[in-house]
Parts: sequence; C-alpha cells; structure tokens
Amino acid sequence: MASTNDLKNGMVLNLDKELWAVVEFQHVKPGKGPAFVRTTLKHVLTGKVVDKTFNAGTKVETANVDKRTMQYLYADGDDFVFMDLDTYDQIHVSGVTVGDNVNYLLPEAEVVVATHDGVPLYVELPTSVMVKITYTEPGLQGDRSTGGTKPATIETGATVQVPLFITNGEKIKVDTRDGRYLGRS
Repeated sequence: MASTNDLKNGMVLNLDKELWAVVEFQHVKPGKGPAFVRTTLKHVLTGKVVDKTFNAGTKVETANVDKRTMQYLYADGDDFVFMDLDTYDQIHVSGVTVGDNVNYLLPEAEVVVATHDGVPLYVELPTSVMVKITYTEPGLQGDRSTGGTKPATIETGATVQVPLFITNGEKIKVDTRDGRYLGRS
C-alpha cells in the first residue's frame, strides 16, 4: 500500500484487481476544498489510458512488477522465448503481450520483460535499433534533392519510410516507438 502523495511516474497500481501504470500525476491544492491528486493511468495489459482523480493521502495498492533484462531467443509458434541474463531461465511470452514490438524484435536483442506474479505483462525494447534493409525500390536519379521518402522492408518484415537515397542491404537506425527512420550506420 502507498499513499497518493507517494505516486511516481512508472509506478504500477492494483486498482479493482487490474494493473494500471502511472503515466502522469499532479498534486492540486485548490484555494477552497481539500487537496487532490490528478493522474493519467495506462492499463498495463490493454494499453487503455484513463484520467483518475484521488483525494490527497488516499491509500492505493501498488503492484509488485519485476522488470528484468532478457535476451530474445526465438519464436515458438505464437509465443516468443526470452532468456533471463542472470539466471538463464527461459520464459514464453505470448504474441499478444509482445504486440507491435515484434516489428523491431531482432534475435539476441536485449529487452526488458516486466512480470507480475510470474505472468509477463509487457516487453520494453530499446528506443532505437539497427536493422538491415532487405528490399526497397531504387531511387531515381535526381530524386535525392526533393527530400521525399519511400517504403523499405527491414529484416524483421516490417515496413518503414526511408529517404530516397537508401538502398538494399544498408543498415539503418529506426525508432522502435513509432517506426521513424533515424539515420544510417
């Protein structure tokens, strides 16, 4: 149990038997009336975002979320297998839990896997990854000065927009949060 005065960004709360991560919080002390805490909460499993207001000093139940650095090993059907780098234990994480992160999940990549009571909640990738272009249309002569983009397929099978001068086989840096091209190596 924790007080709403102790809330921090990233803290996971157990509200009505569901896990919610604190995205943002603000202590408000109006001139008239009692103080309160305005929060933005994100459902850990579904990603739904809600605004919730608590009275200041109210007790809320915190959830024990274990975040560990793990290495992605391989896909096993609809599941993904990760290995704990400290204990070498392997866990299976469902494709639903991995979600869109699969677009930037490379073999042997180190990621953070969050679990609650042994159940995987989500997978955090690094903010950017280096990936190889497997296919993109060639840029036409003279197109380089326009600053346009074209679709390119990367080694994970995802498609990202890249500048016209990028060619097949090049390694590029991609933002894992929104799939933006960040540069080449």
